[in-house]
Amino acid sequence: MDFINIPLFSAGALVFLSVLSGLVSARVGFSFLLVFLVGGMLAGEDGPGGLRFDDFVLSFWVANVSLAVILLDGGLRTAYPTFRTGLKPATGLATAGVVLSAGITGMAGMWLLDLQWPMALLLGAIVGSTDAAAVFSLLKSSGVSLNERVAATLEIESGMNDPMAVYLTLAMIAWVKASLGGEDLGLTGLLALMVQQFGWGAVVGLGGGFALSWLLPRLAARTELRAGPLALLLVSAGLAVFSASGWLGGSGFLAVYLFGLVVGNRSAALVRDALWAMDGYAWLSQAAMFLLLGLLVTPSQMLQTLWPALGVSVVLMVVARPVAVWLCLAPFRFRAREVWFVSWVGLRGAVPIVLAVFPVMAGVPGAALFFNVAFVVVLTSLLLQGTTIAYAARKLHVALPGKGEERLARAVYGDFVLDARMPVGEVCAFYGLPAPERGHEPLGRWLAQELGRPPVVGDMLVLGPAHLSVREMNGPDIRAVGLRFLQPLADSGD
Repeated sequence: MDFINIPLFSAGALVFLSVLSGLVSARVGFSFLLVFLVGGMLAGEDGPGGLRFDDFVLSFWVANVSLAVILLDGGLRTAYPTFRTGLKPATGLATAGVVLSAGITGMAGMWLLDLQWPMALLLGAIVGSTDAAAVFSLLKSSGVSLNERVAATLEIESGMNDPMAVYLTLAMIAWVKASLGGEDLGLTGLLALMVQQFGWGAVVGLGGGFALSWLLPRLAARTELRAGPLALLLVSAGLAVFSASGWLGGSGFLAVYLFGLVVGNRSAALVRDALWAMDGYAWLSQAAMFLLLGLLVTPSQMLQTLWPALGVSVVLMVVARPVAVWLCLAPFRFRAREVWFVSWVGLRGAVPIVLAVFPVMAGVPGAALFFNVAFVVVLTSLLLQGTTIAYAARKLHVALPGKGEERLARAVYGDFVLDARMPVGEVCAFYGLPAPERGHEPLGRWLAQELGRPPVVGDMLVLGPAHLSVREMNGPDIRAVGLRFLQPLADSGD
């Protein structure tokens, strides 16, 4: 029985030690995901563990299943109301933003790694998207509360940009192989591939979501749906949707995210009890995926291109991602500090490493280079960006006060709490503020119109010597407004 016991003991001990290390390292700000990845490297052939592992097919299979479970969990937890503020900007980032990041990173690959243009664009496509596992996990564990616009934009973007990254990677692989064979790859074929990927992904994901959300209440009326079996039902259905979409030529990543989104909102009361079990499935998926991908890398080979790969990572973090975010968010009137934060939280995780396996399996010459560069990009992103989310949120003033943090709430919103139904003209007259036009309008409605975008808690507007801030929301409407003076009030006796 040693052929069962020894591998099982090794796997169990590796996961246990990685989780234990993650719990300790999280206290000093290191990501769980980074610990799993490094744990896999240490267990590999260049580390103390000495395990030789080079099964790209198994790694590819496990990683895809794990990403499907993680995206399903993210979709189940995304509420429709967040789409009010996050859908449009996130869609821009998940499409045009990925293309821009890939293009700029590709230029860095040409310069730093001496790649030809098709190969450089393939590298950009591989590392161009943010990672759902990293974003979902690190935003939850950062300990900061972000305003709805920023949080929704980041979460929806990370859930929706994988299909674009997969499409770009497949398209670039086809272009590279066609150029190596002296063929001309037509634009029509690339556009057809995009329509196929997104079309089937949307149809299968939405269709499966509506079908299961119709079934669940009827099933619950006839039998007791406990959290464990319900979570297993959701995971199995999600994996079926993921694989069915891929079998038809669509994007399984898009399909499973949309499936979770529909089921999580249309059957929210039933799904809520299963989210605890889903959290366990998602963590198990992250642990298995990152440990396996860590085992797959050979650090001694990665060191051969370490400095150029670090250069690519720096360009991606400080040039490509910020340029893409600023251009894509320009129409949506985000505050500058929000744009900088979204730019910084462009976390790379397992997805670039998984995408780097595509050219290896497709037989692209020199494909090992993509895998090594992607691994360096992921390590630097988790180490630098992943460990500084809370610091960046506080430094850029996008973190909101938590419950019970009254002193911080007063510092952010001010000492005065105003009813949003009061006429704005009366408020200005009482506090000596400049009288705006439409003074008869309720303060909340006037503030929302002046902001020029769907308001969220934390939005601020300068009016004369004061800050007016959105303090409480009731659905899409402002319920309470905070007032903070930017300078001390003048003495009434002067």
